[in-house]
Amino acid sequence: CILFSLPDLPDSDSLKDVKEATVPEVDLNNTITEKETDEMQHELIKLEEEIATLKQVLASKEKRQSELKQCLGVSSLSGLKENLSRGWSDMQSTTAYKKTSETLSTAGQRTSVAFNNLGTAISRKIGDMRNSSSFKSFEEKVESTMSNIKQSKVGGSSSGGSFEDVLSSTAQACAQDVPTNNPRDNTEFP
Repeated sequence: CILFSLPDLPDSDSLKDVKEATVPEVDLNNTITEKETDEMQHELIKLEEEIATLKQVLASKEKRQSELKQCLGVSSLSGLKENLSRGWSDMQSTTAYKKTSETLSTAGQRTSVAFNNLGTAISRKIGDMRNSSSFKSFEEKVESTMSNIKQSKVGGSSSGGSFEDVLSSTAQACAQDVPTNNPRDNTEFP
């Protein structure tokens, strides 16, 4: 690893000595005199030179930093990982993150309870339906149809008809047993 010394650039201590230039308030209602214009232009030139110097110093320091990292075997990827890890832990310690995390946890718990209640209600409703007379009647007809199909297959008799015939007759029987919501004849009522 090759190490070299930096050129004689102003160090950070000498940069601290640079006093900030104060900008006088400009009254836009009055016109600026030529003397004031010259002073402002001179100050602007001085500020631009200082900015250029600071940019050069920063660039040389960043270059030196890169060289030192390379000598130490620190890659930009490991630096990025370290920065991301530090940023993540910093974010997790913020009040906003903690409040959001608590809110999402509470919402998750409430959602879980709601789904459990919904599942229980659906199971209860299905159980109630299975115990209803309509369902039992339908179940009996399906069992009867299935036994007829089995008998016709085993016995070889064709008296039961084809599968389609049995299914059709079962569907018609179910349709007759199920009450409809059609309006009644007006003949029954005056």
